Amino acid sequence: QVQLTESGGGLVEAGGSRRLSCVASGDDISGYAIGWFRQAPGKERQFVATISRSSGTTGVAESGKGRFSISRDNAKNTVYLQMTSLNTEDTAIYTCAARHEESTAAVYSLERFYDNWGQGIQVTVSS
Repeated sequence: QVQLTESGGGLVEAGGSRRLSCVASGDDISGYAIGWFRQAPGKERQFVATISRSSGTTGVAESGKGRFSISRDNAKNTVYLQMTSLNTEDTAIYTCAARHEESTAAVYSLERFYDNWGQGIQVTVSS
């Protein structure tokens, strides 16, 4: 029911910041818990962050704690991933995913809970 489109990727120097956006179309993003995942070449896809429908609950992977944060603006049908203190290990394709959810507080860090996925967007961190 929902289509997701990521934006905000590109090149960034090590130590810099980048904010990614996940914009929903076809349905209100307010009905979905959202997750961000990333995949680097030759590596498995990794969980990055998740946010509940109400934005009252969030989760960030250990690799991003203290550096990454997730937020949402349901009026804009958008979820954001704010990344700071980036390093070369953050280079990956970043993808957002949605799970239609009745709970306003539930969050999910596993891929199998998400049915709707965006196309992904490249983030490259240079040294």
